[in-house]
Amino acid sequence: MELKFEIAVIPVADVDRAKDFYVGLGFRLDADFSTERGLRVVQVTPPGSEASIIFGDKLTTAVPGSSQGLHLVTSDIEEARRELIAAGAEVSEIWHDADGIFHWAGEANRVPGPHPDVDSYGTFASFADPDGNDWTIQQVVTRAPGR
Repeated sequence: MELKFEIAVIPVADVDRAKDFYVGLGFRLDADFSTERGLRVVQVTPPGSEASIIFGDKLTTAVPGSSQGLHLVTSDIEEARRELIAAGAEVSEIWHDADGIFHWAGEANRVPGPHPDVDSYGTFASFADPDGNDWTIQQVVTRAPGR
């Protein structure tokens, strides 16, 4: 069986504000459709990604800003951070987790700076969209076997 993850639905309060934010960060606008009954679907895709996010009206009952653990992967976290900041995102300083395996929820266990021993999977930065949906940028220079 082959299954590909392609879309995550995130809850937002103001669809146009979210659209402006993500397109402003360089996400590709793939769709913006509305129906007469008030359903609105906006799909955007991060640069270089095969997976997209969707937000809109009447798509989820989740509270706006409640998405956590959304990850964007880059081979150069410093450059990605600079570009996101230049585009208007409030991106954290670069950090790694004290345990060195992944990272805890929220800001627990964070240590400033890149991971001292690995260049892949252990270094992060983070930001939120205008509603508070939480994004983590993860640096992966060399992928683990099979990925």
